[in-house]
Amino acid sequence: MKIGIVCYPTFGGSGVVATELGMALADNGHEIHFITYKQPVRLDLLARNIHFHEVFVEEYPLFHFQPYELALSTKLVEVVSSYNLEILHVHYAIPHAYAAYMAKQMLAEKGINIKVVTTLHGTDITLVGSHPTYQAAVEFSINNSDAVTVVSNNLKEDTLRLFNIKTDIEVIYNFIDLKKYPEIKDSECNRSALATKGEKIITHVSNMREVKRPIDVIEIFYKIQQEVPSKLLLVGEGPEIEKMEQRVKDLGIYKKVIFMGNSNEVNKILCYSDIFLLPSETESFGLAALEAMAAKTAVISTNTGGLPEVNIDGVTGYLSDLGNVDEMAENAIRLLKNEELLDSVKKNALEQARSFSLEEIVPQYETIYRLSK
Repeated sequence: MKIGIVCYPTFGGSGVVATELGMALADNGHEIHFITYKQPVRLDLLARNIHFHEVFVEEYPLFHFQPYELALSTKLVEVVSSYNLEILHVHYAIPHAYAAYMAKQMLAEKGINIKVVTTLHGTDITLVGSHPTYQAAVEFSINNSDAVTVVSNNLKEDTLRLFNIKTDIEVIYNFIDLKKYPEIKDSECNRSALATKGEKIITHVSNMREVKRPIDVIEIFYKIQQEVPSKLLLVGEGPEIEKMEQRVKDLGIYKKVIFMGNSNEVNKILCYSDIFLLPSETESFGLAALEAMAAKTAVISTNTGGLPEVNIDGVTGYLSDLGNVDEMAENAIRLLKNEELLDSVKKNALEQARSFSLEEIVPQYETIYRLSK
């Protein structure tokens, strides 16, 4: 099939999943066209069957905010027409599903029938999409898609609660390419570059927005390092970084915390880790937790959103109520002080990750494409 993929080209979960999906589909022989304003961060353009089309937004003084939806829908019409695409798979409701609907109508006037598959990822529904400014447009775009998927049962429930949905919604979980997370021997995993012998390594990966509760990460680690010699690796960039740096200084633990910025080598970084912290306010799925589990890392997280569908309490890690940093720290300390328990939970985490493998999930999307045609 010839498939167009529209996504945000960033380090966020929806962009990562869309990019990995496109590359997997290309490996399966499909012709994939990424259509967005910048090359996705994890996209390998050297791979066969992959094309990238950049959306340009012309500067025009009349507009206070440049109309990306208009530029995107026009580009979609151009690419679909030029390459005879059969499916547009748009990730994130705003503005992608709406732009795809406009493109579909323009193409219909040219006698071209394009099918639109919309995947909802979380904040496009629970935070942005449910805002009165956007709600009607998002609801309309969902109902006029040829197929709609969500990344967790929890997100499906939220979507049906927040919108008047008249179409079927199918749950297709996020996935992980386990081949990128080989079991790495201690000699290959150079922990000594980041921590001294005997120190444990705690990791957090996110876009460091307030919804991820990164300050809670600092507070949890502060309690952990009082009981267990340890280092904290922080991967990602975002608006809360300055507050995090200041809090680390205030607590006097700056030498124990490493701010690593954005990285395309999260799998290698996670190989160092003993525990992954994810105290988020909400997670529609928890892709970062799944990546940690694929790297055989125990997860300490909140029990919000779709996280209980990924991180199994007492098996792959522990779940706590939002903001309960004391309990999250206690659970982490319990694991770190018991090597046998920690090793067991790590093995369970990897086994759980296998059920979300690329090989398990990608065929589900291929089925959706075939049914939509």
